Amino acid sequence: MIRQLTVKDHDTCQQLIQQQPAENLFIIGDIEAFGYEQDFQKIWGDFDEEGNLRGILLKYRENFIPFSMGEFDAEGFAAIINETEDYSIVSGLKGIVTKVEPFLSREIQSKRHMYYAKCDNTSSMDDHDLAHVKEASVTDLPQLVDLLNCIPEFNGGNFTVEKRSHGMEKGVARSYYVEQDGRFVSSASTTAENSMSAMIVAVCTHPDYKKRGFATECMTKLCRDVLNEGKELCLFYDNPEAGKIYKRIGFKDIGYWSMYKFE
Repeated sequence: MIRQLTVKDHDTCQQLIQQQPAENLFIIGDIEAFGYEQDFQKIWGDFDEEGNLRGILLKYRENFIPFSMGEFDAEGFAAIINETEDYSIVSGLKGIVTKVEPFLSREIQSKRHMYYAKCDNTSSMDDHDLAHVKEASVTDLPQLVDLLNCIPEFNGGNFTVEKRSHGMEKGVARSYYVEQDGRFVSSASTTAENSMSAMIVAVCTHPDYKKRGFATECMTKLCRDVLNEGKELCLFYDNPEAGKIYKRIGFKDIGYWSMYKFE
């Protein structure tokens, strides 16, 4: 049976999604931020015959995210999506999204499958001093944005001080950087932080300062601090070469994250 969840279902919902905090980064964060009673956010639960919650479907604005750790009513979740007009994305762990896909009625415009990796301990990280890696403050954001906007791989990223400061002030994002010759040359950031997990994004080094280990140092310092707060870390990546760097730090692949876009 599928029904919409309310705040009365919060403990039951958390018992399911908190078993995999990294995999449920977005669901946990959206519930913490907006709860169950918003016009732009709805959460449905799929219950088995014994009344146990076995699946979650979250709609945040135009995006649907399904989750389950086993069997769930994929056709039922798809029926809810099909009855909704204002959506353009279905995303989630590949093994879950692909179960829902056959029952979706709208034509899929594009599919993207990214590696999904997580890290939950510091055992693989170097313990050497990283005092030269600094955490950015709001006043540092103009230099950070200048760096991000000059990275070729981030072309079209549209980084702005306003967007970065908004996430930092809400406590859902932070950035670390290395400075050389009076300018920021490397950085790594989090986004979508919640009480249990955080996503690593925007790992970069200025083209003139590559192959000096700066990005690895930024990542290591950032990961240490977040993990020491008791959170799990996760990230997406497309490039297996980049994946090697993340794995040296301690990230392990946990599957693929799929994103389906619709007309």
